Amino acid sequence: MTWGETAHPFGMIKERAGGPRSIGLSDRMWALHVLQFAGAFPNAAQHLASTVLSPLRIRKTAAEVGALREAGEAIDRVHANVPGWLKPGLTERQVGARIAEAILAEGHVQVDFVIVGSGPNAASPHHEVSDRVIEDGDVVVVDIGGTMPSGYCSDCTRTYAVGHAPDDFMEYYDVLKRAQDAATLHVRPGVSAESVDRTARGIIAGAGYGDWFIHRTGHGIGLESHEDPYIVEGNTVALEPGMAFSIEPGIYPGPHGARIEDIVVCADPATTGAGYKRLNNAPRDLVIATGS
Repeated sequence: MTWGETAHPFGMIKERAGGPRSIGLSDRMWALHVLQFAGAFPNAAQHLASTVLSPLRIRKTAAEVGALREAGEAIDRVHANVPGWLKPGLTERQVGARIAEAILAEGHVQVDFVIVGSGPNAASPHHEVSDRVIEDGDVVVVDIGGTMPSGYCSDCTRTYAVGHAPDDFMEYYDVLKRAQDAATLHVRPGVSAESVDRTARGIIAGAGYGDWFIHRTGHGIGLESHEDPYIVEGNTVALEPGMAFSIEPGIYPGPHGARIEDIVVCADPATTGAGYKRLNNAPRDLVIATGS
């Protein structure tokens, strides 16, 4: 529907919609528009449209899984080049700019986020980029993603060490890798989303690092970077074939931290031989960045 510069679009919507009893609104609709809908339809209850759309989107078709695989392969190609950009003397922001350019060069049409957390910033899971200068011996968490021409998203995290890893780092990185592997292997139809979280969290807590795993294990992905199902305690939803989500445990004790993230699709073991398919295949072992 189009309208002229002086026309009132919500008045036109009211004329066409009549008197609905309820209206579904986008989860991300601006308050400006929500309030105008309320003014145009004062007797209609407002609801999140996602309550209807999420169950339709949560299970991906084969074509959608293919689009997510293409996105995963594209972001893996970016990660393959990251070690050459992690040079002492560059800032996180400078490295982040190179990564953003590569995300587009590898086939994405949009950069959704770039996290480059070096040194103490690696212990902040929601850090983005800063003007901190990367130093020899730094741990660097790189979490990146974008949107492909298909509309489907990528998201992958790897942790690097510049020149060499700190003496106290590998002990908990090995724990993290075991936790991420175990949580992935746990995925199969019928298990709950929260049980995947518990699998990763149990290994990390059992090794004494439970207090430093401070976020959920994962989130769904598709046309949005974050959507259902969420891999978190309290989500009792049973996994089904076609559900796509991240598995990204982290340990952040300071003065550094680490996270490993792959996108995984729940699959039918009768046809795949396993209950899951990984869509990211960049090395999960710690990569030493030489800056060459």
